[in-house]
Amino acid sequence: MLRVARRPAWLPSWRLLLVLGLLLACLANATAVINASHQTRMQYVRLQQLERERDQLQTEWSQLLLEESAWSSPARIERLAVERLEMRLPDVDEVEVIRP
Repeated sequence: MLRVARRPAWLPSWRLLLVLGLLLACLANATAVINASHQTRMQYVRLQQLERERDQLQTEWSQLLLEESAWSSPARIERLAVERLEMRLPDVDEVEVIRP
């Protein structure tokens, strides 16, 4: 008669090990999904913050362009030249033409 070796009672069966392995794999997968979802939400919040900042900077840039055009207008510069520097256009008899 053939004797089959019995495994010790403290050694778990291969089915139990398989179930435990699959359970650990499922838990690892769930943790990875949770982490990916969290990272996606955090990156989306950061994207919204950066878009708000971009919009604010774009508004400020537009205002600065308007201000620059106002400060550099020829009428303003001429007025300041007359008021502050007491500049004026020369009369015709004050103009000298120098020929080479």
